[in-house]
Amino acid sequence: MIDRRIVPNREELGRLAAALGGEAIERALAERGSATIVVATGQSQFETLQALTSRPGIDWSRVTAFHLDEYVGLPDTHPASFRRYLRERFVAPLGGAVTFHPVEGDRDASGEAKRLGDLIRGRRIDVCFAGIGENCHLAFNDPPADFDTDEPFIVVALDEACRRQQLGEGWFPSLDAVPRQAISMSIRQMMRSELLILAVPDARKAQAVRDALEGPVSPDHPASIVQTHPAAIVLLDPPAASRLSAPGA
Repeated sequence: MIDRRIVPNREELGRLAAALGGEAIERALAERGSATIVVATGQSQFETLQALTSRPGIDWSRVTAFHLDEYVGLPDTHPASFRRYLRERFVAPLGGAVTFHPVEGDRDASGEAKRLGDLIRGRRIDVCFAGIGENCHLAFNDPPADFDTDEPFIVVALDEACRRQQLGEGWFPSLDAVPRQAISMSIRQMMRSELLILAVPDARKAQAVRDALEGPVSPDHPASIVQTHPAAIVLLDPPAASRLSAPGA
């Protein structure tokens, strides 16, 4: 059963996500001397990353970080670049101490997916931070998502709902400017994480949250796969939880 928690506002949501993830990183460092994590981007992750990078006591020089996805063909100078986002909001506040493996979206997409897959394959992932898209996607695995591939990173087509979300969040000036493909961590790779923390604020995610947590597990609602994860925590603010049958549960 998913551990779902309703948090009063997105600031507290981010702090709790960072606290839970930070504890997992600290345990990994204490038990094995190193940790590997996956970090996410988008508006839902602003507060999480700020709280995580401010957390005392983590030796980031012993942490390796991957990230979930990047647009195909987008240089890291573009304001919407996710690797730029993470370099500014995650790597820079840590003084560059963390080992960061970005998704280089302006390289050959298939080759980049293979390069990253070779880097992450077989690694223990101690915690994966993520969110849920308005169309119920995980990373850029839009519906119908591929639940079967064992490849850690794949090249995916972005559906219109996903592209409209990126436009609506202010990352692009027009829908035509939003790329139509991305390199994404696959569903199965995300599910291999020891701990999965989904931070999901805002009313615009409410239907996707209901589909993910209370609907059937289906590629048509990619985030529904988290129902099968043994250690998934979903953190919601009240607007995001507003369509659940038991919002306070």
